[in-house]
Amino acid sequence: MNEPIAFAPRLTKQSVEEGLDFAPKFDEHGLIAAMAVDADTGLPLMLAYMNRETLAETLQLGQAVYFSRSRQQRWHKGATSGEFQEVVEILTDCDQDALILRVRQLGGGCCHTKRQSCFYRRVLPAVDGKSRLEWV
Repeated sequence: MNEPIAFAPRLTKQSVEEGLDFAPKFDEHGLIAAMAVDADTGLPLMLAYMNRETLAETLQLGQAVYFSRSRQQRWHKGATSGEFQEVVEILTDCDQDALILRVRQLGGGCCHTKRQSCFYRRVLPAVDGKSRLEWV
């Protein structure tokens, strides 16, 4: 069994922004945004959230494990659909409150609609005060 993952404390702005210790900042609900992108093409696949436990599990497994806000439970991407995400790399932003997961999407599409990406429509500029969408 792997040792549990320990995240660094958030001591100073300098240590968070310039240091090499991973000290993720979870929001008031204990979550951090995690954007999954295709490791080979850069295509945005999905936006999800992680809590402390699912982020640690992702690091240990090498597969994406999220926290479902709608179901309020752990969500191992692909466990029921077969559409696993192998994690190639995780990037964090300057203040460590958002993540990008570079993944290899396995088993078909990423989206529950069976599309390759959850981002399949573009928002168009408003015309006559009304915004519309178009298929990408």
